[in-house]
Amino acid sequence: MYARRRRLYFAMMGTCVGLFVLAWGVVRLWSVPVAVGMCVVAMVIPPLAAMTANRRGPDDRWWDDPSGDRTSDEWWDELDGRHRRQR
Repeated sequence: MYARRRRLYFAMMGTCVGLFVLAWGVVRLWSVPVAVGMCVVAMVIPPLAAMTANRRGPDDRWWDDPSGDRTSDEWWDELDGRHRRQR
């Protein structure tokens, strides 16, 4: 899951950089409004890429996995209102 999200993130960011470079390196010579439009589209891509890369997948459980420190885990479980099974 993580590798797929990472590849998608880099593809989206590569598209963003490509749009900026293409807009101001090539397209602006023929049409400045189209180049500005391409930059507006490119401006929207980074937040979407960050949300895509950081979303939780159905198999991701990083927020409630035990850290390995028993005292810390018990303290966080108490704050969350959970009771862990005794080992």
